[in-house]
Amino acid sequence: MKAATERKLIRWLHLLASIPILGFIYGPVAEKPEAAAAVRWVILPLVALSGLWLWKGHLVRKWWRLQ
Repeated sequence: MKAATERKLIRWLHLLASIPILGFIYGPVAEKPEAAAAVRWVILPLVALSGLWLWKGHLVRKWWRLQ
């Protein structure tokens, strides 16, 4: 996979996964225990990891090649 394609996919994943977080903050999602747990324990870490990958993924790939 080309680097540009990978970056585009991860960027869309990051943006789309952020929508439930907005619902958690501004909407009624926080009142539903199952949805709140999904946002806290699945969606938020996914968004954080995808953001870190977009930011520093090139260094991780470079480090991995040296190993």
